[in-house]
Amino acid sequence: MDSPSATHIPVMLARTIDLFTPAIDAAVNEGRTPVIVDGTLGLGGHSAHLLARFPTLHIIGVDRDTEALDMAARRLTAYSARFTPVHARFDDANAITEAIPDFSADDAGACIDGALLDFGVSSMQLDVPERGFAYSVDAPLDMRMDSTTGMTAADVLNEYSAKDLARILREYGEERFARQIASAIVKRRDTERFRNSAELVELLYATIPAGARRTGGHPAKRTFQALRIEVNAELEAVSGAVVLYLDLVREGGNVIFMSYHSLEDKIVKKELTARTRSTTPADLPVELPGHEAQYRLLTRGAEKASDAEIEGNPRSASVRVRCAERITPRKLPRKDR
Repeated sequence: MDSPSATHIPVMLARTIDLFTPAIDAAVNEGRTPVIVDGTLGLGGHSAHLLARFPTLHIIGVDRDTEALDMAARRLTAYSARFTPVHARFDDANAITEAIPDFSADDAGACIDGALLDFGVSSMQLDVPERGFAYSVDAPLDMRMDSTTGMTAADVLNEYSAKDLARILREYGEERFARQIASAIVKRRDTERFRNSAELVELLYATIPAGARRTGGHPAKRTFQALRIEVNAELEAVSGAVVLYLDLVREGGNVIFMSYHSLEDKIVKKELTARTRSTTPADLPVELPGHEAQYRLLTRGAEKASDAEIEGNPRSASVRVRCAERITPRKLPRKDR
């Protein structure tokens, strides 16, 4: 049987290589070793292809999932001299900054030439039933990306109030039957606590009206998404990571963001809008120093996968890709007063 890494197809791989090429080539032409952070390493699909394509590239691979990190490290054994694995959440500024090699710096300190953030659940997490991410297979309701710490999806279902359950289903799952589902969950757990995914799927089929179940995909899709986001504090991590990597990239470098639902993409779009806009008052005839745009967009809006890619890799169907290049030098860190 093939391992997950053997069957994993990286999303938007060709476009990723195309977007990173100018920054990597610029570093090489300047006599530097280019450094890219793969902030959502997963099984190392993107990193493997980037390391093979660019013979001097150094990649820092970050993942909170210890199993994925170990599997990716084994996959990238041939590139071990140019690959640094980091066990951390992708918005962990201290862990990521400390992993940046001493030779990768500008006047403002440690920096990188690029970053890739492929948000959402990884292929390995979906493909390993025991992790509890998939609603199509009965498994323990876990859903933790880092299985060494934190609450599980079962904890959320068994401990949260009906009000809080409805809130996360509505906000994170965009589930229009959030209140009804939350009430059904609380009623059921009064007699039997949730343990496995099949129990939750059965409840959802019984709670969501038959007419609504016939459209919009599997009736458990939105609830499982909401639980996964809550368990892993995903939106909080996305917000922190977007700022972190945009701050770390040197002039001429870029950051690629791959979002899979509107909540992630909204966070990315908001920050990129601010970074690509001048703050000089519109009625002034000249740009004020320090008020110019920090970045320029390399993608027009959010790019989507082609029909051909979606046919070969269905998981790319919902991806939205945004990329921006830093066009101004990084500022020196503020001194304590």
